[in-house]
Amino acid sequence: MPRMRFHSGKQSLRLRGRPRFPRELFCIGLAGILGSLPYDISSRLMDVSGTIGAILNQKGSEIYSIAPDAMVFEAIEMMDAKNVGALLVMKGEELLGIISERDYTRKVFLRGKRSRETRVEEIMSRDVTITSPNEPVEKCMRLMTEKRIRHLPVVDNGKLRGVLSIGDLVKHIISTQSATIEHLESYIHGGYQ
Repeated sequence: MPRMRFHSGKQSLRLRGRPRFPRELFCIGLAGILGSLPYDISSRLMDVSGTIGAILNQKGSEIYSIAPDAMVFEAIEMMDAKNVGALLVMKGEELLGIISERDYTRKVFLRGKRSRETRVEEIMSRDVTITSPNEPVEKCMRLMTEKRIRHLPVVDNGKLRGVLSIGDLVKHIISTQSATIEHLESYIHGGYQ
């Protein structure tokens, strides 16, 4: 019989024959496998229904932002305190850009600059891709994959409503897949009559 090894944190499961493992591990594994496939193939295999507005309503619309003239060190401190990977750069209500941990790593750390002496506006990404609450999840997944971005500000009628990360979208897809698996298991075991 073939041996299979699944790693989950510090634990390792070894299974012989047909694998039986928790639904969450299956969904995470499925997302990982499908995430490595070209988007057009993986989207046909995954249920990516729903809208960005529905995800934002569930997640909440808290927005973390920083001024363009703030120091990068302040931005990194705020990202750490809020446990987020990016901040919107705003002047009043105007979205000017986005600063991420990736911007810090590539534009400050690797170039030998000092975060306490570098302003956010010097390293922020200015070409910000946005979405609307009515956009389908599938379209946003495709957009984020093709543009290789991890954060999407959500704008509705010119007003910023929130920010979604790739993690938020993956969490939504895993939740949808879990529900589908539950329905299928119920059907297989005679739950539907």
